[in-house]
Amino acid sequence: MKALVYHGPGKKSWEEVPDARIEESGDVVVKVDTTTICGTDLHILHGDVAAVTDGRILGHEAVGTVVEIGDAVSGFSVGDRVLVPAITKCGRCSYCQMGMPSHCRTLGGIGWIFGHLIDGTQAELVRVPFADTSLYALPDSVSNEQAIFLADSLPTGYEVGVLAGRVRPGHTVAVVGAGAVGLGAVLTTSLWGAARTIAVDSNKFRLERALEFGATDTVEAGPGAIDEILAMTDGLGVDVAIEAVGYPETLRTAAALVRPGGTIANIGVHGVPVELPMHEMWIRNVTLTMGLVDTVSIPTLLTMVASGRIPAEKMGTHTFGLDDILEAYDVFAHAADHLALKVVINAG
Repeated sequence: MKALVYHGPGKKSWEEVPDARIEESGDVVVKVDTTTICGTDLHILHGDVAAVTDGRILGHEAVGTVVEIGDAVSGFSVGDRVLVPAITKCGRCSYCQMGMPSHCRTLGGIGWIFGHLIDGTQAELVRVPFADTSLYALPDSVSNEQAIFLADSLPTGYEVGVLAGRVRPGHTVAVVGAGAVGLGAVLTTSLWGAARTIAVDSNKFRLERALEFGATDTVEAGPGAIDEILAMTDGLGVDVAIEAVGYPETLRTAAALVRPGGTIANIGVHGVPVELPMHEMWIRNVTLTMGLVDTVSIPTLLTMVASGRIPAEKMGTHTFGLDDILEAYDVFAHAADHLALKVVINAG
């Protein structure tokens, strides 16, 4: 089979590799019909994730068709159309039982294994461990182009941003960074009744799209952005500031925007330490949250997508064939130049 293989920082290739196969009785093999590229994949290519070693197939999101099942699999059959999420879970350990499979103990303390600790989804075939507790069957009413964003981007924006940030009816929310995950947060703030959602970004195209995704206001990032948002909130700041970039300056911006008693929800993947003004934050009773997505919200979000309440397909701006994945990486890595949000990669 063909796959996108990591060969060290800055090095990747679309090459022939051995076919994915059943290794444990709870495995299935899925033919990848649709996949995408995540910002985390770019972090890996920058050398930010040391656990990813030379020869690893990248990718942790897919929609596909089950083509082989292990002897212990009971919930899926050959021919089933499924969502392969970013998080794999055994369903039995203490963390899975508490709804935190991102730290599944059976998997060694981390639920993100695809394209990280085992071969991933940017390939013609992918082996899925713990299939019965990890895969999601897809209804015919949800297209591949909608479902693919339920694998990671939408759950991340919703769980690590909106839910962790404790968005509540009437709140004013700022989302710093209007990339795919930030827009996932924008798209889902209304589910919890946010009265106002302010998107902040340096890219005018992304700000335009944020309005389409449900933002009530946009602010272009720059020296005056913090003062502009404070003025919009009578000098108080926002109830919830969601950071969705992963840079020190954007997290500091989020910290500067939140009002006393508010919450900073950090989604961004940070590659370097960040210094925050804790001497100012503690006395304002500010809460700071962060974490890896659990994807436990997928059933809820899938229902919302199927009903038309969440137009997930809006996240995809460019479509490529699987054999054109290197071009897709180039477009995604230079998203601003190509007016790109997320790329949809379909098998031929």
